[in-house]
This record gives sequence, structure tokens and C-alpha cells, in this order.
Amino acid sequence: MAASVGVGVIGMGWMGEAHSRSYRAVPLRFPNSGIRPRLVICSDAVEERASSAQATLGFEEATVDWQKVVEHPDVDVVDIAAPNALHLEIAAAATTAGKHVFCEKPVGRSPAETAAIEGHVRRAGVTSFVGFNYRWAPLVQRLKAMLADGRLGTPTNYRGRFYSMYGSNPLSLLSWRFSREAAGLGVLGDLMSHVADMALFLNGPITAVAADQHTFIADRPLPQPGRSTHYAVGEEGDPTGPVENEDYVAALVRFASGAHGVLEASRTIFGPKSEMAFDLYGTQGSASWNFERLNELRLYLPDGDRGHDGYTTLLGGPADPYHSAFVPGDGLGIGYEDLKVVESYEFLRAVRAGEPGSPGLADALAAAEVQEAMIRSAASGTWEDVPSLREP
Repeated sequence: MAASVGVGVIGMGWMGEAHSRSYRAVPLRFPNSGIRPRLVICSDAVEERASSAQATLGFEEATVDWQKVVEHPDVDVVDIAAPNALHLEIAAAATTAGKHVFCEKPVGRSPAETAAIEGHVRRAGVTSFVGFNYRWAPLVQRLKAMLADGRLGTPTNYRGRFYSMYGSNPLSLLSWRFSREAAGLGVLGDLMSHVADMALFLNGPITAVAADQHTFIADRPLPQPGRSTHYAVGEEGDPTGPVENEDYVAALVRFASGAHGVLEASRTIFGPKSEMAFDLYGTQGSASWNFERLNELRLYLPDGDRGHDGYTTLLGGPADPYHSAFVPGDGLGIGYEDLKVVESYEFLRAVRAGEPGSPGLADALAAAEVQEAMIRSAASGTWEDVPSLREP
């Protein structure tokens, strides 16, 4: 029997809209799940954006006060797509009200805030989920199963990275992402959170790091609040303000398994558009995946025949997890928002089952612990152990 789940979304920018579309798509893409999201109420500090979201996305109500979303009696899950500075306050209120929580990464402005949010969720006993959507790529899921089966042998080396050009133009606007008060960490939170999560997902715990970080563009044009997107660009001569967090971070890492790796993220690199990617090397084979080529997985699995001795590119298809929910044939590609639909489906499935949810706040905390060690290592110039930040 279909179960209606009341959804409230806070923050109706690009990500809030993507989440809302994804909830609407769940019963269309997973019709046998019996999950029927109900878009109850959305909120945004900019009234025009809230009312537009209500009209175009089908919310029953809209408000400029996020607390009304949390307090609404018909809301079962609170989706936090607001700027990072609001995440802790909203999550605390939502969990106190007994609501399940979806929070976009990097969750907290700092590792300590992420730990505080994880503590609220755990103590409240509610289901949580985090927007580590790259995990849900069907070919990443295939590789995860291959690793579990030992197909690549024992992993020895790993290289993970997220290169994005969104900040490569010096005229890219000084959005909240460049503010320490609003965003907290820079690329270490925004992009490295994805890199660290994927590394943990595929390889297990990280025990120590040696990190470096840098800010390449010190000042940027000021934005118009509520009318500028993450990718908007200003003009020469516009008033500017200082960039307050890092553009680049990299780290050598040691895994508990004995594998070694390199993790890197940049928002000012010139060339890659959205290269969330990894290379994983084992004792019997290796694999590479790049979000820019989402529907391809490069595999090296030598079988003793020199005619087969090289990388093979596999195309995604209906034999891979989730793929057939979107397209029916091999080589028919899926896209970014399809991963968000899978994410929304898995979140609501966990809510219905009364499960903790994965990736949830526990996974976000694991990534934050790696980030905290990177912060200390960049300051000390030495290897630093990865601590536990779990609150009582």
C-alpha cells in the first residue's frame, strides 16, 4: 500500500529545486516502492523564490520562515538545502520536533558543526541522509560490489579528486560559498567532502593525512542577494570583497586497510568542468571513474592473454543498480539529477523502514573527521592522525 511522506524543503535555490524535482520523480521512477512523497511546504528567505517554487514544483504552501516548515504537522521529513550557516540551527530544531532530516553536504560549516548535527540526529533517533549523490552512480555501485567480491584483489593505491571550474574566473561572484561566516570551509567543505566520502565508501577508514591548502583568487565581485546563482559572473569594475576560505586542498592519506592514497580538490583549476573522479588500484586489477563521463567505468582486469592486456571501458546498462529505473538499454546514459532521484528514493525508503540511512550523518561525520585532520595538517606541516569527533 502506498505510504504518503510529507516533505518540507528549506532553501529554494538550485539544490532545493533539484531535491524537490527528485521527490516528485520517486513514484514515477520507482513505482513499485509504494513511496508517495507529498510536497507540503517550502521556504526561502527571498519571498519571490519561495512563491515561484510553490507554483512550479507543486508545494501546497510556501513561506519565508523556515521554522514554519519544521513546525508543520504534516511534514515528516525536513530537507535542508539552505546555506551552510543555517544547517545546525535547522537540524537541531527539526530533530527536536522528531522530524527526519536530509541535509546537503558539507553539513556543517566546520567539522565541529557536523559533529554537533550528527549528535542531534543520533540522540533523536531519527533517520538522516546526506547529499553524497555520486555514490549512487550505477557504475560506482557496480565497482563497490566488485570490490566486495575481491575482483580487483587487495586495494593498494587510491587517487580521488574533484576539480571544478566554478571559481576559475576571477569575476565569479562572491557568493556565500566564499564567506567563512556563511560557508565555513571553502573547497575543503564544498568539494573535498565528496572526495573524502567516496574514498571512505570504496576503501574504508582513513587513519592519517598530510595536507596542504591555498587561496588563489583573493577578491571577487559582490553578488545581488537572492538574484545570483552559484555560477554567476560579474563585470570589470564591480565592487569586490575578500575571499575568506581556501580555493585548493590536497592530502596524502593512509587507509586502515594498508592502502595509500592522494585526495585533491580545487574550485579555481582551469580545464575540468566537474571532474569528480577516482582511480583505484588493487593487486589484481584497477578501475577509474569520472563524473564527467558518468556512464563509463574503465577497468583493468588482466587474464593472462596479452591481447586483453589493457583497460576496457564499460558502459552502464540495466544490469547495473538503478539504471533501468531511468532508461532500458545498455549505453543509454543517465544524468546528475537522476542520481538525486535515487538519493531521494533511498532516503524515503530508509524513513519508511525506520533505518538510520546511508549515507547519513554518521557518514558525514566520518568525512568531517578526515577534513579536521587536513586542517590541522595544513597548519602544522606534518602528518596528522584522524580523530573521532563523535559527541556523547
